[in-house]
Amino acid sequence: MTAYLVYDVFTDTPFGGNQLAIFTDAEALPQDKLQAIAAEFNFSEVTFVYPPDDLRHTAKVRIFTPTLELPFAGHPIIGTAIALADIGFPPKMTLELGIGPVPCTVANGRAQFTTTVPLTRDAKPDTALVARALGLTVDDINTEHHTPVQAGLGVAFVITELSNRDALSRCQPDINAMRDGAARYPGSLDFAILAYVVEGDLIHARMFAPLENIPEDPATGSAAAALAALLCDLTGEIQDLTIHQGFQMGRPSVIHARADASGVTISGQAVRVMEGQFLGHN
Repeated sequence: MTAYLVYDVFTDTPFGGNQLAIFTDAEALPQDKLQAIAAEFNFSEVTFVYPPDDLRHTAKVRIFTPTLELPFAGHPIIGTAIALADIGFPPKMTLELGIGPVPCTVANGRAQFTTTVPLTRDAKPDTALVARALGLTVDDINTEHHTPVQAGLGVAFVITELSNRDALSRCQPDINAMRDGAARYPGSLDFAILAYVVEGDLIHARMFAPLENIPEDPATGSAAAALAALLCDLTGEIQDLTIHQGFQMGRPSVIHARADASGVTISGQAVRVMEGQFLGHN
């Protein structure tokens, strides 16, 4: 049997935030079954922790969605770092990921990590297609600051500013349009869209990746990092963002993202809600 933990991430309250299953000692698992295990949980991500390749680091972490392995994702890093600290790992750690080593710090149920991976802009998807993919009209897309852009830090999202919160609440992804977008603008995630609205000091966001078996994600740290990096790049100014996500799903999440010329820092809380044993290799 191999133990696993389940944390709710980017929240301090059980049943909020984004669910994450963590195998803190994954060496005993059948390595050809990791994808199947992730699909069995059907959370947006599952992490598998191994000894580091470089002994100067703390651990190696592999991240799986229900359909593929990712080199980088925000809530899995935050949740895994807090879980490792909870079971006795040092509060300062370096996790080896597909994008390289990522330093993390954990204190009082909150973790933060910094990535220096540069922002990439892969494409500028057609605005009308993005609107159709979100079930909206072109008038619902705010292009004053930027048109929809497929950008990210290791994982790309179609980052789209909407005109108001009413438009954000009306998002209803159209699978056929999503498939069209994935075919025209291939990326590490199949036309995953981060839709957001700026309201005062807050950003309200929703993330849809239905082609990856994630109809809607309650908290997406990698998308928050991409958004912060994009806004920093566009404005030339330091970004210090508080992002609310998942509220419409009944899983409220709060993500903090800070971006400057040196990189992006993501921080948030997590709480353990379950633990169990994997029996599939017996």
